[in-house]
Amino acid sequence: MARKKAKHNAGKSKTKILIVDDHPIVRQGLAQLIDQEDDLAVCGQAEGVHQALSAIKKTKPDTVIVDISLKDRSGLELITDITARYPELAVLALSMHDESVYAERALIAGAKGYVMKAEATENVVKAIRTVLNGGVYLSDKMSAKMMHKLVGRKAGKSGGIDCLSNRELEVFNMIGRGIGTREIAGKLCLSIKTIETYRAHIKEKLDIKDASALLTRAVQWVNSQSKS
Repeated sequence: MARKKAKHNAGKSKTKILIVDDHPIVRQGLAQLIDQEDDLAVCGQAEGVHQALSAIKKTKPDTVIVDISLKDRSGLELITDITARYPELAVLALSMHDESVYAERALIAGAKGYVMKAEATENVVKAIRTVLNGGVYLSDKMSAKMMHKLVGRKAGKSGGIDCLSNRELEVFNMIGRGIGTREIAGKLCLSIKTIETYRAHIKEKLDIKDASALLTRAVQWVNSQSKS
């Protein structure tokens, strides 16, 4: 019986998972975790946007795990691209960032779930199976927060970081990490004038008076994220 079962499993095709993360150690750890499952297999890995899109075309995965922070471009933008090009492909967002800030943005971009890296070892396989079955994966804590947020919006309450666009949040995060305007422009392949415009929008939306106050607020926010 054991031999027959082994032959049956050997002949069954596994669900293919593509991992997109710019940290090799994270990719290796996820790959080992996923490959332990009898019905799942990592079909490829990528560290950036261009590699990811090429790997999807080549390997035809069933699910793509995308880190929110990539070196060459925002993971949120990659998720948007993937869901536009491959609407049937389930995307799972993975991030070190607080889910209360990024989970909703990931879902709006087209992801079917969000897993924080701190909890990935325990939950990534469960999340993969959830999105493969057509569901949406969020932690219980995040699901409750989104419900409260929805109620707040219906009551006309909004503000804070949630008012920032994805690009503005990206710039705000970089400011908080001590990256100057010129370097931000280089990293995002945008002009210095465009970054200055984003800075002005951020100050207006967050009711910040000057550049010094913007830097202080951004640093405080980044530090709060690392502690959450």
